Amino acid sequence: MSAAVLWAASGTVGKGLFAGGITPLDVVQVRATFGSLLIALVFATRARHLFRIQGKDVWLLLFLGSVVMALVQLTYFTAISKIQVAAAILLQYLAPILVACYSICFWKERLTVVKVLSLLLSFIGCYLVVGGYSIHLLHLNRAGIVWGLASAVCYASYALLGERAMHRYSPWTVLFYALLFSAIPWYIFYPPFHYLVAGFTWPQWVGLLYIAFLGTAVPFGLYFVGINYIRSTRASITATLEPISAGLIAYLFLGETLETLQVLGGILVITAIVILQLRGEKDELAPELVRAQSAHSNAPEGRR
Repeated sequence: MSAAVLWAASGTVGKGLFAGGITPLDVVQVRATFGSLLIALVFATRARHLFRIQGKDVWLLLFLGSVVMALVQLTYFTAISKIQVAAAILLQYLAPILVACYSICFWKERLTVVKVLSLLLSFIGCYLVVGGYSIHLLHLNRAGIVWGLASAVCYASYALLGERAMHRYSPWTVLFYALLFSAIPWYIFYPPFHYLVAGFTWPQWVGLLYIAFLGTAVPFGLYFVGINYIRSTRASITATLEPISAGLIAYLFLGETLETLQVLGGILVITAIVILQLRGEKDELAPELVRAQSAHSNAPEGRR
């Protein structure tokens, strides 16, 4: 829950920075640089083994960071700069639904009633969140909608590639190298170290460092710690507090509001994710239960 609130607040902080003239490229350059530096400092002082990767995996992590993670950050913050914070986050939350669609199409996963229901709820919810019921609202948010949907696609890609990497390494190792390598394109295609000569004010630096530290490295750490206490499925469901928190924080500090139908759409999107995650947990538990029942039935009478 703490991770979700910190992530949500970083979106509101980002929106405030954009209103002050800072660009999404400035934010992602600082976030990638200082976020990865903080994680590197933790590794160096507490867990140096997390730096270790095999040479054959460098290209996978390089692509994951410099292309996929870089695009995740750019599309996410650009969407936030153009539409309401909560709406942008809810669009990115379509990523699990896109992963499910990919699994059905390319990994031959079975299309169940639960998955169909989740997909329908998510797409109806997305239609309402972006204001599809209002031509004026849809036209007003057009650019933000495109960036928001792009962030969902990029984040789904990150989830799929990141899962492959996490079969071999700790989530911390994958996060560190993805974040570190995600800085590369912003030092090539954007003035390097622009943040040092841009003349940002102290309040702007506080906001930028919040996003890098308390909006990136710290919440990921809290999330990983949470997974140690509860199943990853429940942690993912708990993280859906993020768009709810984002809506409340943006309302309190930026005066942003969602229309009633947009709120309803957000509820549908979150419901779809919860249903999909719970179903995934049930599927994951089924083999364990079968093994447990088999062991119980084959055990000597005295051990039952």
